[in-house]
Order: sequence, then structure tokens, then C-alpha cells
Amino acid sequence: MGINELIHIGYGVYLAILSIIDIRIQRIPVWLVTVGGTVFAAVRIWQPEIPLIVVLGGAVVGVVFLVISKATEEALGYGDSLVILAMGIFLGFWSLLGVLIGAFLLSSFFAAAFLIYRGINKRAGYPFLPFLLVSYCIWLWSGGS
Repeated sequence: MGINELIHIGYGVYLAILSIIDIRIQRIPVWLVTVGGTVFAAVRIWQPEIPLIVVLGGAVVGVVFLVISKATEEALGYGDSLVILAMGIFLGFWSLLGVLIGAFLLSSFFAAAFLIYRGINKRAGYPFLPFLLVSYCIWLWSGGS
């Protein structure tokens, strides 16, 4: 197992910790996202296998999600968007898009099942980070790097 695989496993553990916090208290500590995001951004700089333009594209996607969080009054929370921003810097644009598509697909299946089971409630919400985690793991196991 190489250093790149260990870094990605470490990132998966980091996402798992954030997911557990998101499930338990439905808030993501900004300091934890900032520390983890900084560490993994530094790792990206230290291991620059992704071109800078692709990393910046990933960051732009994260900024777009922060704007969406603001515009929707946190229908998608700021913590989720900050994690997406950090993930965009870590993975780059194309890999981030793959992980996001998977996360939103998984989330939509969960939402459909939730609506069928509980009935329609516009105010019902659920943590998004576990879907990012599962999608990241699927991306990683399918050969993402």
C-alpha cells in the first residue's frame, strides 16, 4: 500500500468522524473542517499529482455550494458546503463531481424512502455528510485516486 492510498484512507476516516458528528448533533464544527481541510490541502500541495487548475476548479465548486447555502438559508448547511470546498481542493474538480453525483444520488434514494415511510414533510431534513462519505468510499474502491 502506497502513500497515496494511506492519504485517501486517512481522508475517509476524517469524513467518517465528520459524518458521525453530523448524525449525532446535526452540526459540523467549523474548526474541525478548517483543521482537516488545511491538513489535506497541505497534503495536496506536498503530493501535487493533480494540476493546479483542477484543484482550483474543485475549490470553485465548493464556493458555489457556499453561495447555495447562503441563498437557501442553509437548506444545505454551511458545514456541508465547507466540507465540499475542502474536498474539492483535496480531490480536484473532476473527482469531486463524481463524488457529488454519487452523494446526491444516494441522498435522493434515501429521501424517497424517507418520504414513503414518514410521509411528506417539507421541513424534514437529514445529514448529508454520510452520503458524501459513502460516495467517496465507492469512488475510492472503483479506482479513484
